[in-house]
Amino acid sequence: MNVEAIRGDFPFLEKKTSKGKTLAYLDNAATTQKPRQVIGSIDNYYERKNANPHRGIYELSEEATDEYEKARKKTAEFTGAASEIEVIFVRNATEGTNLVKNSFAKPMLKKGDRILTTIMEHHANIVPWIMLEEEGIGLDYIEVTDEGKLEEDWEKRITPQTKMVCVTHASNVLGTINDVAAICEIAREKGITTLVDGAQAVPHSPANVQKIGCDFYVFSGHKMLAPMGIGVVYGRKELLEKMPPFLAGGDMILKVERHKVEWNDLPFKFEAGTPNVEGAVGLAAAIDYLNGIGFESIRNHEIQMTQKTIDALKEFKHIRVLGPADAKQKTGVVAFYHDKIHPHDIASIMDENSIAIRSGHHCAMPLHRQYGLPASARASFYVYNTPEEVDLLIDAVRQAEKIFHVS
Repeated sequence: MNVEAIRGDFPFLEKKTSKGKTLAYLDNAATTQKPRQVIGSIDNYYERKNANPHRGIYELSEEATDEYEKARKKTAEFTGAASEIEVIFVRNATEGTNLVKNSFAKPMLKKGDRILTTIMEHHANIVPWIMLEEEGIGLDYIEVTDEGKLEEDWEKRITPQTKMVCVTHASNVLGTINDVAAICEIAREKGITTLVDGAQAVPHSPANVQKIGCDFYVFSGHKMLAPMGIGVVYGRKELLEKMPPFLAGGDMILKVERHKVEWNDLPFKFEAGTPNVEGAVGLAAAIDYLNGIGFESIRNHEIQMTQKTIDALKEFKHIRVLGPADAKQKTGVVAFYHDKIHPHDIASIMDENSIAIRSGHHCAMPLHRQYGLPASARASFYVYNTPEEVDLLIDAVRQAEKIFHVS
């Protein structure tokens, strides 16, 4: 993988920080930067094809519709969906999860039913299910080991009342890649519906929902070089057809009378109002860009960067690295805790050195509390990062220890 050539595609690298340096951007688990190819696809849409899709019979509207639906078809191929009608465009993975909560779980589960999730989840795959406890639907958790993996005997958490299993494909803190195919297989054998949060996984490998065997799969575009404001819900057709719509308004209807409404066909039933066409176009361009690099190359680069970081941080006696020690078992996420320096102070010193990392609980408070930690610092890598940036990160940690007189 020619990282230098890839870096040439990203305008943000041309910008200098207030310190006169090129930013070492290591916060890719939060959001990724955008290549010229994605930015250009959006510019081209607005300059040449902008119109409201699905509504006009004039040529420009038909061109906008074509761009939007071509993006859906490309996304369906990327996810491995059986058909593009199983792909619903939303704003992000969080909205996708809430769509499943409001259109599937809330109307179809009953009081006394239970949902099983894991303690390593992002809040977006916890809070919607907590809200259902008001409806009398219980919530259980699969625990996580000290090494950052799901407990081996997690099946014991399934009860006769378990009706949904909602699990992350990869943790945004630990980086752990879960065997979601095995989880979904067991759930399917027991007649349990599954939702997989793929927000942290799809930037690093295409989601093959047929192979995974899940009922729902959600992810965000902005974590894989696409614009903010575009996300995806894959849903199994048989379930989507039974579900009521999440939002009401234009484009999700076939017919409206004074006191009666007939819903549109899939997937439009779940896409009320004017859609984010530019986001879908940008997502399609991002998929093309990543496919052009090759996900095997992306994964190998990520493993190299991650392992180098883990090995270097292990040399600090006051640092605890969270998650698996083997980079092959995780995405390009390295979260760590220094027992003498607060994560916010580490992030601040990184910023002084033109290095961008994340500090805090990363929308995963239950996981941090499980480990007895108030927060953690997190570096996360992507296609444009270099081994030299890892060296800068480690040097900044050493500088932090000097500033705080840690020996």
